[in-house]
Amino acid sequence: MKVVFMGSPDFAVPSLEALIEARFEVQLVVTQPDRRAGRGRKMLPTAVKATAGEHNLSVIDFGKGQGKAVAAQVMALEPDVVVVAAFGHILRKPLLTAPPFGCINVHASLLPRWRGVSPVQYSILHGDSWTGVTIMQMDAGVDTGPILAQRSVAIGPEDTGGELLDRLAGQGADLLIHTLRRLQNGHVEPALQSDEGAVYAPKLTRALSAVRWDRDVVIVHNQIRSLIPWPGTTTYLGEQTLKITEARPMSYNSSGKEPGTVLDVVEEGVVVACGEGSLLLTGMQCPGRKAMRVDEFLRGFKISAGDVLRS
Repeated sequence: MKVVFMGSPDFAVPSLEALIEARFEVQLVVTQPDRRAGRGRKMLPTAVKATAGEHNLSVIDFGKGQGKAVAAQVMALEPDVVVVAAFGHILRKPLLTAPPFGCINVHASLLPRWRGVSPVQYSILHGDSWTGVTIMQMDAGVDTGPILAQRSVAIGPEDTGGELLDRLAGQGADLLIHTLRRLQNGHVEPALQSDEGAVYAPKLTRALSAVRWDRDVVIVHNQIRSLIPWPGTTTYLGEQTLKITEARPMSYNSSGKEPGTVLDVVEEGVVVACGEGSLLLTGMQCPGRKAMRVDEFLRGFKISAGDVLRS
């Protein structure tokens, strides 16, 4: 089976590597252009481009205004299928319908729940117990196409957004290969999606980062772990911005104190009152510095019982 692969971040890499390992003919890899990143603001390739280079695969960038040109290049290759994983661009007709097996998307949720670009983080943010991966036949909508296969994955109570994304990337890659094999043999019956239960997960922004201490401790904890590693969560002590890099619920009983009040500073971390219950902060960071365990952090930054952290 001849494949054109379209993807960009780390999530897409296991799917590309699985196609290579399973000996599919990867004719071309399409990815987003190099971008500046890191403290030095150096131009760096996407994770997918770096992986494609390691395997000597042909790569082209999909930059702004290049949709028609890229689509023409892809269709000229006459692939059997286009595989898309976290690509970052919406595909248009006629590319969607040109390959015999169409365009297949690896999506990190159990569609129709959490359509959109940030399904993993929103599943944790909203307290879901289960998520999964969906292999979907793409159409002109946003994650609205027929479902070819799904696999459920439990969300652990301490899972972070980054950890769950990594786990789903591996599951998605495995399910992709199984689905393509069955598709080749005519053993897949696409199932139309229902809009019932559909929820959209928009792009993550720093607007989500401010901790709302007046909420239930479980909700606060879900916010913190869902946004690790990016954009992270922030709070303020006086004028100082503090990032919370690790936390866990300490108690589900109300303290009677104002939300955000530091109840205690113990060996394991800093105990903070929430609207209901209290949270133990075990990892913290000042912007521009490295993340630390709280015991290390407190050697250079003073936090005391009675201090009030604010949103």
